Amino acid sequence: MSETTEAAVATPAAPTSPDARPPEAARPAWRRRLALLGFGNVGAVYVWLAIIVVFSIWAPDTFPTWGTVQTVLNQNAIPGFIALSLVVPLSARVFDLSVGNAMGLCSALVAWLLVERHVGIAGAIAITLLGGVAIGLVNATIVVVLRIDSFIGTLATGALMASGVTLLTDEQAIIGPQLSGSFAKIATSNVGGIATPVFVMFAVAIAVWVLLRYTVTGRRLYATGFNEEGAVLAGIPTRRLRFASLIVSGVVAGIAGVILTSQVGSGTPDIGPAYLLDAYAAVFLGATQLGGRFNAWGTVIAVLLVGTGKNGLAVVGAPLWAESMFSGVVLLAALALTNVERARDVRAWRSARRRRATAQ
Repeated sequence: MSETTEAAVATPAAPTSPDARPPEAARPAWRRRLALLGFGNVGAVYVWLAIIVVFSIWAPDTFPTWGTVQTVLNQNAIPGFIALSLVVPLSARVFDLSVGNAMGLCSALVAWLLVERHVGIAGAIAITLLGGVAIGLVNATIVVVLRIDSFIGTLATGALMASGVTLLTDEQAIIGPQLSGSFAKIATSNVGGIATPVFVMFAVAIAVWVLLRYTVTGRRLYATGFNEEGAVLAGIPTRRLRFASLIVSGVVAGIAGVILTSQVGSGTPDIGPAYLLDAYAAVFLGATQLGGRFNAWGTVIAVLLVGTGKNGLAVVGAPLWAESMFSGVVLLAALALTNVERARDVRAWRSARRRRATAQ
């Protein structure tokens, strides 16, 4: 199957009549470039900038500093990993609700291997990443091979992973000198105050971006998520792609688990599930940015937006409940700004189509 045919499955064919095109298609080039900066494309960026301005005015001595930049980036590497782990499966319309538990299990596993089994650092990390692959294989088998709905299937496997964490930790944090020293440097080493996990997160984001934007596989993933039946008719191996997407999710969760253990210095039970809701919120907010589909950089922007706001609230001494309220308000505001812009474009497009129909 040619790439042209696959691209046609992922996106509708462009109308041949100028009146049938969306309004932006008929605009001059400079106006189309300017439209890329509109709320409909980067609404979250404007909200992010507004948050920075507000807290810079509120706490001018403590917030607008390089230290704040370091803190926001360093504290949001793990949320970034979890959110990015969801981008590929969601592009193929597969929901992985086990990813928080998967990270928690991998975090407990690497600590258990180092402390209880005295495995070397390289061996423990390798086994843990293989564990991430195994998690992806289990999820993929249940969802794709056994054809169980991804919501139900990954929710069930997440419960099994939680049991695995309990089995490894006995509900007690795994601690020991093996988790300090060289292993701790995985998370604590830095360049200019920016910790290594931040650079690894951006490397994962680049890999996901290249995969989805510049490869045939990426176009096939989008085609599968957009219209699976049409993709099958076009000869795209949708089942294989959905299978592989869950393995990608498991591997990224495994990387996050290793880095999380290095950060906190222990294998802590129940640490993973708390990341799930924020990760889905970031991915869906990111999907409204930079083209209107699941993408890596929109996800990273969303993660850092929420992280910036939470850090600002901590700097000004806001109560703990304010962080949860902030997350909800900001996500709703960014989505609302995006939807207003898109609704206006849709109305303009429909108006142009009605004029064309009347002319005929």
